[in-house]
Amino acid sequence: MTARFGWRGVLGAQRAGERGQAAVEFVALMPLFGVVALAMLQALAAGAAAELADHAAQSGAVAIAQGRDGAAAARAAVPGWARGRIDVSVHGTKVRVRLDPPSLLPGLGERLRAAATADAGPAS
Repeated sequence: MTARFGWRGVLGAQRAGERGQAAVEFVALMPLFGVVALAMLQALAAGAAAELADHAAQSGAVAIAQGRDGAAAARAAVPGWARGRIDVSVHGTKVRVRLDPPSLLPGLGERLRAAATADAGPAS
């Protein structure tokens, strides 16, 4: 006795064994998708910290050029979440700002620390 499978019968038997395969693969890759998403968010946070550090250093240099306190101006130039993560140093007319980005892993923010320096020009 020979079984006759039509073209649809062969494909149907093959598909029946693979039913749900895509869902299993998707669930298996979810941790990888999560890690990639977190890495992208961490990169964005590091970029934002670099921009904020540069802006704060420029604000501090402008304040020094105007005869005001450069360190206070640099600290005031960053948003509230960054005020506890900023380190400002002023030497003459130079303002150096270091800012740690927010991170989910302990110590990663320190490794991705952004630094910027601005100069108010020659001392008067």
